Order: sequence, then structure tokens, then C-alpha cells
Amino acid sequence: MFAQLQDRFSGILKHLRGQGRLTEDNIKDTLREIRLALLEADVVLPVVRQFIEEIRAKAVGEAVMKSLTPGQVLIKLVHDELVRVMGEFNERLELNAPPPAVILMAGLQGSGKTTSAAKLARWLHERHKKSVMLVSCDVYRPAAIEQLRILAAEVEAEYCPSQVDEDPVAIAQRALDMARRRFKDVLIIDTAGRLHVDGEMMEEIKRLHAAVRPVETLFVVDAMTGQDAANTARAFDEALPLTGVILTKTDGDARGGAALSIRFITGKPIKFLGTGERTAALEPFYPDRVASRILGMGDVVSLVEEVQARVDRDQAERLVKKLNKGKDFDLADFKEQLEQMTRMGGVLSLMEKLPGMNQLPEHIKAKASDKELGKLIAIINSMTPQERRFPTIIKGSRKRRIAAGSGTRVQDVNQLLKQFLQMQKVMKKMQGGGMAKMMRALQGRIPQGLLPPGGGLPPGGMPPGGFPR
Repeated sequence: MFAQLQDRFSGILKHLRGQGRLTEDNIKDTLREIRLALLEADVVLPVVRQFIEEIRAKAVGEAVMKSLTPGQVLIKLVHDELVRVMGEFNERLELNAPPPAVILMAGLQGSGKTTSAAKLARWLHERHKKSVMLVSCDVYRPAAIEQLRILAAEVEAEYCPSQVDEDPVAIAQRALDMARRRFKDVLIIDTAGRLHVDGEMMEEIKRLHAAVRPVETLFVVDAMTGQDAANTARAFDEALPLTGVILTKTDGDARGGAALSIRFITGKPIKFLGTGERTAALEPFYPDRVASRILGMGDVVSLVEEVQARVDRDQAERLVKKLNKGKDFDLADFKEQLEQMTRMGGVLSLMEKLPGMNQLPEHIKAKASDKELGKLIAIINSMTPQERRFPTIIKGSRKRRIAAGSGTRVQDVNQLLKQFLQMQKVMKKMQGGGMAKMMRALQGRIPQGLLPPGGGLPPGGMPPGGFPR
């Protein structure tokens, strides 16, 4: 979502290198470029004005610290101001209420409420061990009820049935009663999409809110709508006591304006980012981490947390034992590593959390896309068990058969085998205690506090696909 801002800020800050102080003269042009970058990112004008004035007041005349350049001082100032604009710190869900704690989802049509409800149920179950029930009060979109039923099964949440001929308020009250009887920790209520100018629909959601008295009323908004996202959130907040925002579709071509504008306009915190279509693609919103991503500094903390939460530790432990016994890393193991990456949100999601990744050429990023990851898995799926175990037997005729079976080209099969051989060489270095040595070396390069308790990497070994280089 912040690729455009990343590129612009990266170019802007290069111009300040080699200068001794930040003065009115050398910062004037820089602030003009920052203003243009924010406006192009669809940040609302009042935010842009305040942002620029705050930086100007702090930057002019500030001495450059020893061993730092003016560019680095400005990065710190811009980073701090980005954090301030977006809300200072992560604001968690307030679930300290007699169970079931009710979460009401509100928003426009097509903003991603139903999918976000399922994502939130999964996140609460996996990260906080909450038992969750889902219910749909959207009686206007025929597929909405069935969609939520399917998603509830996928995320292992209980589902309260509803019908299109029922009153939404009656559905919500019945679901609340069922959740109490089933001893659920959380009840998530999905509602119909509505425009804030539709008086009848807004009156309905007010009645819903009054009937179930939710502890959280979350406004779900599409990041692609830019400034409109913030303005719509303000309109909804005037009708409902919103407690927070879920910003969806942040993996698309959104320019970042919504994330930088919503808190300023509504006073409501962004609590989650929807980062993809999968039900696992939801992450808490940390202003400081997002600011670091915008400035190209990555987000190693979130990356480590993602590894801890999503790596299959039993599977990783089996791989460690296999390598320690002197057995070869084969294509079946390679496929497991690729699937681990997919569960963690995909290659691009991991890459954007690594420092400096925004400076990679576009053709390199394209090769690391989730589509390419799916292609590699499809190729391995087209192999026989023997071919996965003994990749050296894969020659001309086998390559053609594998390519045809996976809908790819022989060149793609060759490329996968080349990547596999490189990975196999890394794995061989880990045999006989090599993994422990690599972990100790890696620990020396990661800032203190980012590693899990006890040092090293999460139990089970390395991140999927190996260590970032």
C-alpha cells in the first residue's frame, strides 16, 4: 500500500546527504517534495499542512548529531510525525466484558466486512484462544449469509444460521442468546453494507447497536478509496459510536492516504490492516511499524512475530531431525517450506517487512510474487513421489511431463530445480551442528529484543524458505 510513498521519501532524503545542518534553505525544497508526496498519496490537506509545519518547526536549526547526516535526522523527524498522525501506539480490542463480548462490523458495500469478520474470528482464536461465534445480519445480499457460513467453517468458528426473511435486529438478539448458551467468548456480527446518506439503513444499524450493545463497533473501510475512506468513517462515527477501524485491501494499489488521514479526521484508531484475500491476512495496526515501512526501514518485529505465530513447529522440528541424521533435503521438504511462506502471507508480505526491500528493482519483486510461489508448488505437485525424493532423475522427458501437468513451461521446471539446488546447499551446511552455528551468527546481527525468549529463532528452527540474506 505504501510503495509510492516509500519511493518518494527514498528519493527526497537522498538530496540531504553530505550537508552539515538543517537550515531554512536546505529544508525548504525538501518540505515541498514531502508535501507533494503526501498529496499524491491522497492524504487529506489538513493533515498535510500540520505534518509539514510540525517537521519545519523541529528541523530548522537542529544540530546534526555525531556520525549522523541531515538526512538521518530528517528521517527521525518524519518517522516520529508519521507515528503521531497515525496514533502513537497500537490500540487493542477491548474485550473485557462479560462473555460473550460483542463486536459489530459496519461499513459500505464491498468494503470487505464479511471477510474481515472471518479474519477477525481466526485471529482471536489463533492469537488469543477465544471461542468465537459468527452471525450474518445482511438480509439484503443473498450470498452474504452463505459466504459467512463457509468462512466460519474455514476459520473454525461456530456459525449462527440466519435467513433473508428475518429482521436483522431479531437475528442479532437470537445470536447473542445462542452465544451465551454455548459459552462463547466473542460474538462477531456482520451487517449489511450501507451508505451514510441512507437514512433507513442507518436507522437499522442504530437499532442493531442498541439491541446488542457491542463492546467494539468496527468500521470496515477499503484503503483504495483514499480520502473518501476518512470522510466516510467520520460520517459513520456521527451516527454510531465507533471504537475503531479495519483498513482492508492494503495489499492493492492504495496510496496510503487513508491510513494517514483516518485518525486525524475521526479521532478513531485503526486497529487492523487487511493484507490479502486469505483468512490469515489480518494484522494489528502498529503506527510505529507502519511508519518504518513507509520510510523503507522494514518491520522486523512484525516479521519475527509472524514466524512465531505461523511456522508449523512440529514440521520444522521434523526437518531439523532429518538434517541432523545426515539425510538430504528433498523437493517434498522444499514444498513444505513454500507452503509455510504462503501461510505467513506470501513472499511480498514477508519482503515488505525487511529493511531496504523497497529499493529492489520491479522485475526482482515480480519474480518474488505470490503467483510465482503458487507456480513452484504446482510444479512440485506434478512430480511423482520418487521424483520429489530423488530430483536428479528429472531429465528431459520427465521435465516435459511435469511442465504439462502443472500448466507451466520446461524453463519454469528448470528454474525451480536450480532454486532447489541452491536451497539444498544451504541445508547441507546446517548438518552436524551447522544450524546452531548459523543461528548464533544470526543472533549477533539482530537487534536485542527482536528474538524470542531464550535466544535464537522460534522453536523448530529457521523461518520458512531459509534465512533472509
